[in-house]
Amino acid sequence: MARSSVITHPLSRRRLLKGGAALGIGSAAALGLRPAWADPWGQTNTYAKGIEEGPEVALAIRRESLEIDGQAALPYTINGESPGPMIRLKEGQDAVLRVTNLLDEPTSIHWHGLILPPDQDGVPGVSFPGIAPGETFTYRFPVRQNGTYWYHSHSGLQEQLGHAGPLIIDAAEREPFRYDREHVLLLTDWTFEDPMTVFRNLKTAEGYYNFQERTIADFFADVREKGFAATAEMRGMWAKMRMSSRDIADVTGSTYTYLLNGHSPEENWTALFKAGERIRLRVINGSAMSYFDVRIPGLKMTVVAADGQPVQPVPVDEFRIAVAETYDVLVAPEDDTAYTIFAESMDRSGYARATLAPREGMAAEIPERRRIADRGMEAMGAHDMGGMDHAGMEDMNDADDMGSMDHSEMEGMDHSAMEGMGDAGGREPSDGEDEAGMLAPGEAQPGSRYGQAGIGIDPEARRTLVYRDLKAFTPWPDRRIPGRELELRLTGNMERYMWSFDGKKFSEVTGPIHFEKDERLRLILVNETMMEHPIHLHGMWMELENGQGELIPRKHTLNIKPGERVSALITADAEGSWAFHCHLLYHMDAGMFRVVKVS
Repeated sequence: MARSSVITHPLSRRRLLKGGAALGIGSAAALGLRPAWADPWGQTNTYAKGIEEGPEVALAIRRESLEIDGQAALPYTINGESPGPMIRLKEGQDAVLRVTNLLDEPTSIHWHGLILPPDQDGVPGVSFPGIAPGETFTYRFPVRQNGTYWYHSHSGLQEQLGHAGPLIIDAAEREPFRYDREHVLLLTDWTFEDPMTVFRNLKTAEGYYNFQERTIADFFADVREKGFAATAEMRGMWAKMRMSSRDIADVTGSTYTYLLNGHSPEENWTALFKAGERIRLRVINGSAMSYFDVRIPGLKMTVVAADGQPVQPVPVDEFRIAVAETYDVLVAPEDDTAYTIFAESMDRSGYARATLAPREGMAAEIPERRRIADRGMEAMGAHDMGGMDHAGMEDMNDADDMGSMDHSEMEGMDHSAMEGMGDAGGREPSDGEDEAGMLAPGEAQPGSRYGQAGIGIDPEARRTLVYRDLKAFTPWPDRRIPGRELELRLTGNMERYMWSFDGKKFSEVTGPIHFEKDERLRLILVNETMMEHPIHLHGMWMELENGQGELIPRKHTLNIKPGERVSALITADAEGSWAFHCHLLYHMDAGMFRVVKVS
């Protein structure tokens, strides 16, 4: 049984800093300016450096000066590093993680994706009170899984300023794939602005950070391609909705510097390999708001794990990684060649970059940047547009498909007021459904677009991972059919920057979502907004019903595209209260957050 404890240090800030040193927690200057785990030589079975090895780990959180991208910055540091140290545990251990708060504000650490007791999950107000200044909180939990995960603050907007790090759990038994060396690639988005300023800007001016809005030149380019009437109708529709077809990301490269292992693109961090080695790349999107499209030109990547869970190998040229997701890929570089690891932001406003090479000092060409894409019909799949059947819209992704639509009712659309949408009841059973209208376990929901990687990805250009590709090695032990369906709508008002579930911000709901202990249920998520949302359930796996039958994959974070309807099976075996939220930091803070209570 896991236990935790809080130790209060009645010390001044100066004495606390001295205390940190006494604990062996050096300053950034003493430990270097970059995470020590980002060693160019990575990891082999016999080599370890710069890692906090379990089962007992001590972490100290403070705010201190570091250089980021060559400029003075004041990030949150963990053991003197930002991002924080890699924590390495082993499946089967009893982890003891002592976290000391050397800040002048409360803090916390959430172990993202780990199955653990609810009071060890690290969410203030849900799991525990948080860690007050001067306190040490000891997390204790059995490690019951393996794979690639990460950790981050769940207090305020601290995560935006570097309060995060990788968490790797070595398997107790042999994994279903082999490799010679591994590198962790942690993607983050850094801003020199105060996160509260960023949030205030988002609240006061829609598109504040979008410097890629359409121009007169774009209009005339569309006229040449589609004709004046179609172009005018399309532009008029977006104007009536008071939206932009280029609302791809709320916060962009106009303020963000995209980092890979704490390094800017210009710093070009290098991951080294030796001739003939097969490399495992553990890719973590630890950013606050940014999706990335990851590729290594010239190298095929084989996806072998998603969200820490092994999947049957999928060879790809590129994959999109939503905020808070992780993917493990294998690559086999040629002996004396350098490759660019290229992580392009989804809105094309910037990129993170590193080099995979046999020796330091080598570099490869940076791929040509892609232009921002415009959202099309697929983004409106869940909106009430004259009773349309959105299930068949998978391939509609162009303004040409919109010529016959009546958009007259769309002006000033408030996505938070669309009660009752997406209800599967009251219609005839379709293929794959039983008489009660429920799909067979594992079947993809009508309205899902698991075959699409997402906006800005040309499926003809290269082989890109899609959710439909993900296939587990073995079935989840609980094969019961779901006893009920629970549908939640992802809602928001982009103009007012309000984000919610079922039209209600977290501050407006009166109680938790209830899961009955040990029930098997289907969670259906309908995205009625024009933005992607990475939805994260704490404490329990979500089995993504992507059409793979008994081999549907387990995930802790599901990316829901605009207008998409997806579902996941859940075994509610974790009694207690758990956070459930969009993992876009400012969406969560604006209200897209709920508590799930299992009892």
